[in-house]
Amino acid sequence: MEKVLVLDFGGQYNQLIARRVRDDHIYAEILPYTTDLAKIREANYKGIIFTGGPNSVYDESSPHYTKDILELGVPILGICYGCQLMAWMRGGKVMTAPVSEYGKIDLRVTAESPLFAGVPAESVVWMSHTDYIAEPPAGFETVAATENCPCAAMQNPAKKLYAVQFHPEVTHTAYGAQILHNFLYTVCGCKGDWVMDSFIEDTVAALREKIGDKQVILGLSGGVDSSVAAGLLSRAVGKQLTCVFVDQGLMRKNEGDFVEQTFTQLFDMNFVRVNCGDIFLQKLKGVTDPEEKRHIIGDEFYKVFWDEIKTRAKGDAYFAQGTIYPDRIESGKGASGKGAGSAVIKTHHNQRAIPKDIDFLGVIEPLADLFKDEVRAVGEKLGIPHELVWRQPFPGPGLGVRIIGEITAEKIRITQDADFVLRDEMAKNGYEKELAQFFTVFTGAKAVGVMGDHRTYENVIAIRAVTTDDFMTADWARIPYDILATVSNRITNEVEGVNRVVYDITSKPPGTVEWE
Repeated sequence: MEKVLVLDFGGQYNQLIARRVRDDHIYAEILPYTTDLAKIREANYKGIIFTGGPNSVYDESSPHYTKDILELGVPILGICYGCQLMAWMRGGKVMTAPVSEYGKIDLRVTAESPLFAGVPAESVVWMSHTDYIAEPPAGFETVAATENCPCAAMQNPAKKLYAVQFHPEVTHTAYGAQILHNFLYTVCGCKGDWVMDSFIEDTVAALREKIGDKQVILGLSGGVDSSVAAGLLSRAVGKQLTCVFVDQGLMRKNEGDFVEQTFTQLFDMNFVRVNCGDIFLQKLKGVTDPEEKRHIIGDEFYKVFWDEIKTRAKGDAYFAQGTIYPDRIESGKGASGKGAGSAVIKTHHNQRAIPKDIDFLGVIEPLADLFKDEVRAVGEKLGIPHELVWRQPFPGPGLGVRIIGEITAEKIRITQDADFVLRDEMAKNGYEKELAQFFTVFTGAKAVGVMGDHRTYENVIAIRAVTTDDFMTADWARIPYDILATVSNRITNEVEGVNRVVYDITSKPPGTVEWE
């Protein structure tokens, strides 16, 4: 299988670069800049991409790498900081730019380059840099420029070294996909052998060989990742698989029943549902701080989950979970993390340690090398229902972070019912396909209203809907007024306890997608 290395120097787009490479049917993996050169040499990569990063390359404390990597004979593409790093490593001059560039900038191609085949002489690119290459290194030719960046792209074809100051991986760069395609197929000579059909066949065969006649216990959340992992394992070992589903009462309306019906009808497996909503409500009584709520929900979930597992783990079983590639990176346990100069974004729920008093044969993570869009593709080929495969991102604490203030059974009911109305209307209008995420929030505020001839003082529900390609940034969705009007009318008429609906028009940044 062809492989391309994304060498991470702390940039926020490392995962996005790898995803774009895989979109072109070439397997990409991310490793930190602290990775030994011998390991990189032994992997026989078809190409290497240096990521961006927040540092200045001329600062000795910034992430650097041995210059010997440029002599491997493997094609290398430097992006942003990676572009400056390549120049610095070869003796070029990198300085603070007289004028910084951020956002959409007009690019001019000034010389022929395989990178820009099929790209117009002038196009829009996405810039984000304070430093710039004042003098390209010897042997390099400048092939593109902007008004304030005289070396926006450079190349040394003899050494198979290429670099761009802009970000081709983001959608704001009009021909970014073409530029990456040119590097992968023209410069690196890739053929594109990364396809989902072969992944399923190879993974199922490997699971059967590894598991043999042993049992497997999977933590099933009802989300996309654990559901697809369950589908793969079911295809591989059938009734040897037991899925444990903890319903903490903070899911969307009827979602627990949907998950149970789906997996008991679609797959050959053992399904165990643990209903424990009352326990969670008791633990959360009087708690209003969002971080405290998150910790309580997470800790209690795992207590209930592992207590159930202990009754079923007989010592001769594997434990499986739906960990995907970004989970490992974000938790600092996979390709990137602290060692790469990147902050550990979060400790992912799939990366918690197994209690020491449970003795498994090992941990199985069949999706550990896939990104979310690849997981969805696998799910569709496995026949998992569309509404589950394309389930929108849902926070680990569930509605616990969509209810501002103390969580009560009444607030859960109101939030679920309002959210159900919103989803129903989005589906009826076909508008759900236009949005990356949408949901309702119990704001905790109350407002005066009039219903019939009576004055009311009831709850305010907020609607949140965003469009985004990568969730690093997001814009509030311009849902048509007539749809919003229908949603508002239905919520105030059908959801008892609500008399006012507001629409959140905050983008990310400065806001976040979720309210807590």
